[in-house]
Amino acid sequence: MSAPLFRDPIFDGAADPVVVWNRSEQTWWMIYTNRRATAGGPKFAWVHGTDLGVASSADGGQSWTYRGTLTGLEHEWGHNTFWAPEIFWHEGTYHMYVSYIQGVPHDWAGHDRHILHYTSTNLLSWTFHGKLELSSDRVIDACIYPLPNGKFRMWYKDEANSSHTYAADSPDLYQWEVIGPVITGRAHEGPNVFRFRDTYWMIVDEWRGQAVYKSDDLEHWEWNSLILDQPGNREDDGVIGLHADVVVQNDEAYIFYFTHPDRIEGIDHASEPARRSSIQAARLDVIDGVMVCPRDEVLQMKLRPENDTSQISV
Repeated sequence: MSAPLFRDPIFDGAADPVVVWNRSEQTWWMIYTNRRATAGGPKFAWVHGTDLGVASSADGGQSWTYRGTLTGLEHEWGHNTFWAPEIFWHEGTYHMYVSYIQGVPHDWAGHDRHILHYTSTNLLSWTFHGKLELSSDRVIDACIYPLPNGKFRMWYKDEANSSHTYAADSPDLYQWEVIGPVITGRAHEGPNVFRFRDTYWMIVDEWRGQAVYKSDDLEHWEWNSLILDQPGNREDDGVIGLHADVVVQNDEAYIFYFTHPDRIEGIDHASEPARRSSIQAARLDVIDGVMVCPRDEVLQMKLRPENDTSQISV
């Protein structure tokens, strides 16, 4: 497989990927924040005004083709901002929870951030269900996983509460009740929860690599390791790995993350060359109870199709 796995051919700013099986098209889709790395404008305008980009793979994730951006998501007038989609398949419906900012701000802070809920049967036609009422008006980066009791849990970043991971529960994926903080301590973002090798895992982006936590019950989490914190040797992979998604199939787990390849020592991170980002993929493994990510190995990923009855293991 090539490295990088994918670069957006329009703005060269692919970030925050989620990888999902498109049951209608029978291909794998990568839906991502389409950062406008090559756009002008003041300060941080380039990370706002973003659509959700789409790339597809018909060969199990080995190669990806840019397809365009999702349409039909606007629920109010204007050019607005969509970030970090989470897409969860349940009983014939895709549920998307996406971070949303009104308009195109040119600063990082000072404006509301909310999580919006949409549904679709084909990943193309979306129905808007509203804004989630969560723990503050500065929430982004949703992740969904089913609980053993039949309910669903959402983990997300609450920027108004020290940029910690908070959680909310739902009986039906529509109504949510906040349960409070889950991962505190060091600020972070982008929680992602999955089950692998008979254990629940959570990764969070600490902007120094991905911190890994493990749990036996989805309630109590303990720190396990730090991955993607050391530069890799592949093209565009010589920096830390950022905001990631994980796909698990039986005894295999693959992590999809993005990098800022030009953010190296001596380069101004605010400059246009440092804006571009690439999507990478690597294999996850567990050795003596510790999660590792051998990002430099030759990757031979081959994602298998999923059917209508595929369910996440709880």
